[in-house]
Amino acid sequence: MAALFQETPQHIWETIQANVPIDTKKVCNAVPLPNTEEPGFSPIYRNHYSPKELINVPYPGIDTLFKTFELAVENNGTNRALGHRVKKEDGTFGHYVWEDYKTVQIRRNKLGSGLYFILQNNPYKTESEAHKKLRYDPLNEDGFVLTIFSHNRPEWALADLTAIAYNIVSTALYDTLGPATSKYILELTESPIILCSKDKIKGLVALKEKYPEELSNLICLVSMDELTTEDSVLKNLCHEHNMTLFDYKQVEKLGEINPLDPIPPKPSTSFTITFTSGTTGANPKGVLLTHENGVSGITFLYSNFQEGRKAGKATIYSFLPLAHIYERASIQFAFAAGGAVGFPQGPSPLTLLEDVKELQPDFMALVPRVLTKLEAGIKAQTINNDEKPILKNIFTKAINKKMELQGKPENEHTNPSHIIYDRVLGLLRRKLGLQNLSSITTGSAPISPETIKFIKAAMNTGLAQGYGMSETFAGIMGSSKFETQSSSCGPISVTTECRLRDLPSMGYTSKDEGGPRGELLVRGPQVFKEYFKDPENTAKSFDKDGWFYTGDVARIDSSLGNRVFIIDRVKNFFKLAQGEYVTPERIENTYLSAFPYIAQLFAHGDSLQTFLVGVVGLDPMSISSYIKSRYNETITNHEDIKRFFQDRKRKRELLLDMNKSIAGQLQGFEKLHNIIIDIEPLSVEKNLITPTMKIKRPICTKYFENELKNLYDEGSIIKAEKL
Repeated sequence: MAALFQETPQHIWETIQANVPIDTKKVCNAVPLPNTEEPGFSPIYRNHYSPKELINVPYPGIDTLFKTFELAVENNGTNRALGHRVKKEDGTFGHYVWEDYKTVQIRRNKLGSGLYFILQNNPYKTESEAHKKLRYDPLNEDGFVLTIFSHNRPEWALADLTAIAYNIVSTALYDTLGPATSKYILELTESPIILCSKDKIKGLVALKEKYPEELSNLICLVSMDELTTEDSVLKNLCHEHNMTLFDYKQVEKLGEINPLDPIPPKPSTSFTITFTSGTTGANPKGVLLTHENGVSGITFLYSNFQEGRKAGKATIYSFLPLAHIYERASIQFAFAAGGAVGFPQGPSPLTLLEDVKELQPDFMALVPRVLTKLEAGIKAQTINNDEKPILKNIFTKAINKKMELQGKPENEHTNPSHIIYDRVLGLLRRKLGLQNLSSITTGSAPISPETIKFIKAAMNTGLAQGYGMSETFAGIMGSSKFETQSSSCGPISVTTECRLRDLPSMGYTSKDEGGPRGELLVRGPQVFKEYFKDPENTAKSFDKDGWFYTGDVARIDSSLGNRVFIIDRVKNFFKLAQGEYVTPERIENTYLSAFPYIAQLFAHGDSLQTFLVGVVGLDPMSISSYIKSRYNETITNHEDIKRFFQDRKRKRELLLDMNKSIAGQLQGFEKLHNIIIDIEPLSVEKNLITPTMKIKRPICTKYFENELKNLYDEGSIIKAEKL
């Protein structure tokens, strides 16, 4: 239905800009809805900014990701959009070079037009149902699936924007999936085309060579890197396996010659299929997300946007993998807000600080694993810097004072200033290239409140913890960036409502003292509708009233404005021989929060045993300081550290210190009694954790089967008196 009068893009943009940021005090709490409590459930909670209805768009009519980007182009055409660093002749990287919003829009249209041209005229196109979707049809909503496979770079984002504009559903591969899972995704989606970095081409050809029937629909690869005459071998290799090979430059040129208009999506149009990295070892589930889900995610970020500086002026560093929804949502919000997105120089995470010094970003979305390494690095240069005692003394005083000020309840929504120590910490910020940093967000895994407090103080900035998942287009909760508790995920957002389901077998109920506890259920426009081609798992995940069962156990604290704390996982519990129930995730999180010298922990129990054992991963940055303070020895080499703790006496002393740190937080039967010690025992490469750092428990149990048996054979070392 068309309107008689249309508002201009400038008016819409100015209205949004005039109303952000929303006052943090208006969105920092939630309220229970009257008369919504049912037996076995808590009341339904909504954000107190809008308790009467859920909000799903930032402005009326801006209801697809296509419209959010078009609005940004209309108002930020000459502003920076995508930035990358150019490699110099000596192998180092120079300054960031940028493409503006209008240039990106033009390239997007050329790329989209060119993709249809090379697919419709592909010599290997068949009469398969998948290939019938390759026609350009503005009236057809059932688009084909385009796959993206590379590290974060401008071409990744351009591929995403192109799929949005041309009725193409996107999905992504990433290195840690492995060939078998990549084959599963390509076969399930019947994807005809992969846009990838040049280094992925040979592996993809090998995959099709191994599975020619299963991947018969895959007929085209497009290299993000320019192909030269020397790459004719790659082209021939692709043709040998019924695939054509182009690069972006060629496809964009073909699109320029054969232009096609974008096909604007509807809110119900499929946007992407994001494959969740499950913890059971089974094939990942494909979460089908629509434009309604995506714009709702952007609406949440607008409502949670806590900066005085306008979003359109912001620079963002795209560090976390774009194959995962957390980073995908972050840059879609950056585009919607007219921000500038700078990308890493390459696939290695080790260039983070080097890139950041050059980019000087305003915001960073990170995960606990990166933040704990940053924390350890800062501590080594400041409060633990024994080689420079004067520097150590100055920074210790500055950081401790900021922690004290930021921890006061009256400063919950502000960063209290200090006339001297702000200048001291400003030196540290400039050294790291973070002088413009106004906030960091963290999500995807639990993080120690102490880490949040330390980084907020040392960086003199805000740090907000969020909660979300692939099924909710990333975040549906976010704490205030100066929340004094530093452990909640904030309240439920304006886009979503939640309730808790009783879990009596785990000891969690809606009537618990201190606030309801139970499985977190969510519902609203940001929540996905189905798993791709998987009605069985879809049906298992929702109840008759449309509530999605997250599998996470939450506590809602009524004394803190009904903010949410994630405390456990459903089904992650087992019974010990004496009949006590144990939830390993809660135990692991408690140790990791209380004892900063460990970075990983896998807690294991057996129904035939009376105590717990575990696999401990030492934090390589901070464990040396522990050894120095505990034993007055200086050891930094990883292998030497591992050998140091192979001594049974030292292993016992480390475990006793670990147990001392969690005194009063865990019951006796919940404490570890014996451990294996390593530097990084759990890794994605070993298939023991997901890329978002969740433990794959069944696989871990099998992988460490012999070591766990040996620990039980050795017995409890914390009870032993003579070693």
